[in-house]
Amino acid sequence: MSRTLPPGWYPDPDAPQEERWWDGTAWTDHRRAPEAPGPPRPAGRASGRAKGIALTLSGGVLVAAIVSGGFALARGDGDDVVADTPPEISAPPRTPSTSTAPAGPTAPAPTRMVDELDGISLPLPDGWTPARYVTRDNLVMTTEGGKVFTRTLPVHPGKSPAALAEKDIPQAAGSAYAGIRSHLVVRSERVAVAGRTGYLVRWRVRTAEGPGGYVQSLAFRPRGGDDPRGAAVVVVRFAFDAGPEGPPLADMDRITRGIRSLDR
Repeated sequence: MSRTLPPGWYPDPDAPQEERWWDGTAWTDHRRAPEAPGPPRPAGRASGRAKGIALTLSGGVLVAAIVSGGFALARGDGDDVVADTPPEISAPPRTPSTSTAPAGPTAPAPTRMVDELDGISLPLPDGWTPARYVTRDNLVMTTEGGKVFTRTLPVHPGKSPAALAEKDIPQAAGSAYAGIRSHLVVRSERVAVAGRTGYLVRWRVRTAEGPGGYVQSLAFRPRGGDDPRGAAVVVVRFAFDAGPEGPPLADMDRITRGIRSLDR
């Protein structure tokens, strides 16, 4: 089954507290507060280009559009000319179902998802679902109060997973939570991931409003062994809201332990 992200308002990958206009091909410069009425004001250009990837799920396949752009850890850059005024999107009318045929057997819920672009698979704990669309922030799974993102960094000769995780964690925290007042390093340690040596850094962040949350950057090399001179690094970001609104921190550990490389 194939889906392409249609034009419309979506959470801004660079500022999740706002919404941003996706014109069907690239992000424009139109932004608004969530659920604000009316179309965006005309603007000029936007950066971004689209790539297609496949996310294969246990029990099914989801093909989604991935948008890579000018993000600190994005895979590419480029400029696309977009229309001055985004078109209005009208949802098709709903037709009530009159079918009385018995429902068929329910397909089992997937327990893993495959990220073919980054060359890894991840477990889906209870309550987690694959992202419907994969946009340039590379969101791959969600649950109430929790998100997981993946991305591949280019080869960094001499850069260890520890150095890359420590460099990524401030960006991961700022992307997940606005108005951060302080942070506490909860964990910073080596960890075995997909049979390789990786490194994770976990922060507890506190914000000006709300309880804040937990953010983790996990860096490892899923392919090419542990030679720092010839292998790209995958970074998996976690963002869990604190308190009862967020998922248990144990899910962060379950997902970390369950990551597998596709070449294994």
